[in-house]
Amino acid sequence: MTFQTLAPDVAQLLPEQRVVLEGVSWQQYELLLATLGNDFPALRLSYLEGTLEIMTTSPSHEELKKMIAMLMEAYFQETRTRFHAIGSATFRKVAKQRGLEPDECYCLGQKKEFPDLAIEVVLSHGLVDKLDIYRGLGVPEVWVWEAGKFSVYHLRNEIYEQVNQSELLPECNIELLANYVRPEEQFDAVMDFREALRTGGLPE
Repeated sequence: MTFQTLAPDVAQLLPEQRVVLEGVSWQQYELLLATLGNDFPALRLSYLEGTLEIMTTSPSHEELKKMIAMLMEAYFQETRTRFHAIGSATFRKVAKQRGLEPDECYCLGQKKEFPDLAIEVVLSHGLVDKLDIYRGLGVPEVWVWEAGKFSVYHLRNEIYEQVNQSELLPECNIELLANYVRPEEQFDAVMDFREALRTGGLPE
């Protein structure tokens, strides 16, 4: 397996791009994680049973994930929902030959080995099935932001089912949350969302 690295400043300027490598061993995957993890924070590595996808994130992708994270944390705070934010940490399980970095993820209640809720921002589709990776890691719920809305997937009997409402956060109005994903006006969007949660109001 060969891999050509880019200087960190060049990698930051690239649009969202993907490279897929086949026949990558678990040891090679872990070596790449160790080699690239600190120097290339804009890279996402997704590993599924010998297939490795390497993605560079774009500024738009990073702004969206940060916007969603701020709204999620505002929701937890306003509703007094105890949580532990983990961000884009790498999660992997050698027995299942799976590993990835969520865009954002949270444990509900207290910190756990794997998150309860993962969030993925999709601007372009990859060749590795991230839901299959999350399934092997046992993450109960995955929210996917794509084309201006959330799709919610809940793990039941080792299969993800798309559901209309979060089963982990049944009181969270997903459509209301989506209306405030406005990365071009982060501060106002978060403050407006907090006000809507307090008053039960809808966005203008």
